[in-house]
Amino acid sequence: QVQLVESGGGSVQAGGSLRVSCTASGNIRSLNYMGWYRQDLGKERELVARLTADGTTTYADSVKDRFTISGDVVKNTVYLQMNSLRPEDTAVYSCKAQLRSLRVLWGQGTQVTVSS
Repeated sequence: QVQLVESGGGSVQAGGSLRVSCTASGNIRSLNYMGWYRQDLGKERELVARLTADGTTTYADSVKDRFTISGDVVKNTVYLQMNSLRPEDTAVYSCKAQLRSLRVLWGQGTQVTVSS
């Protein structure tokens, strides 16, 4: 009954931008943190960005100064603005959230493809 719903993925050319969103639905009061991970074919999943309930942000070195995470973790919504996209950013982007009970939720993932 508690789910993470992602949207906003797609295909763009190098240098373009995309904005993905994640919303937690169901009987939820608030979340401790929400973040984005990505995994491309043949590679391990890696943290892209994370936003905590107190507003603290964390970014992977490969995306800092290009990506921005924002939203309201308490209200169960987070966004990832991706600018200056590169082919190496191509991956399935998945939303992750921790409930106040410490239970972890994962979204189904949304494909981001960047063409050269």
